[in-house]
Amino acid sequence: MQGLVAYTGRALKAGLDPVVVAAVTAFGFVYIHPFEDGNGRIHRWLIHHVLGVTGFSAPGVVFPISAAILREIERYKRVLESRSSLVLPLIEWEETESHNVQVGNDTASFYRYFDATRHAEFLYRCVEQTIMHDLPLEVRYLQSYDKFAEEVKTILEMPDRKIALLRDFLAQNGGQLSQRAREKEFSMLTPEEVSKMERLYSDLLGGFTTGPSSEG
Repeated sequence: MQGLVAYTGRALKAGLDPVVVAAVTAFGFVYIHPFEDGNGRIHRWLIHHVLGVTGFSAPGVVFPISAAILREIERYKRVLESRSSLVLPLIEWEETESHNVQVGNDTASFYRYFDATRHAEFLYRCVEQTIMHDLPLEVRYLQSYDKFAEEVKTILEMPDRKIALLRDFLAQNGGQLSQRAREKEFSMLTPEEVSKMERLYSDLLGGFTTGPSSEG
């Protein structure tokens, strides 16, 4: 881990390509796997962190690269295995009582200077998809949601938080407000108002399979 931290610091100061630094840092971390849990989440955070501190992604802008990684999950697994499959036969390990792994030999040298070409190529592919597909889709979704919220308020004035809840309920139930929601959270709506809001959702948001990114 000390070596990985030292590499990342030197690489950032030297002005190396941000995507390459992100790939080596994040995949290097996940190979070392220093924690019992959370390594995958930190791995993805490191990608965001490096792209952020280098200025590759603009301040205050969510760069939803995890969505692209998820779409490419099988390719992602193959990239991971390109190194781990070579190292695994050299590691002495046993399962612990807590169903974790106890490593019995010194493995530090296995993680130094690994060939990260495939890792950088994979991350470049995900960056390209994020820029060309996910960010434009996110902008269109947010524009449509703003229009949805504006039109809902012409039917019945309600706080933004309530409109977001309405959107969530409609999204979870195929564009229809469930009987439970009609009787509880949105009991103030008449059947006619419910129908209008369902049509608004269908017209403005029904074509989107997901909402805005929740990455941070």
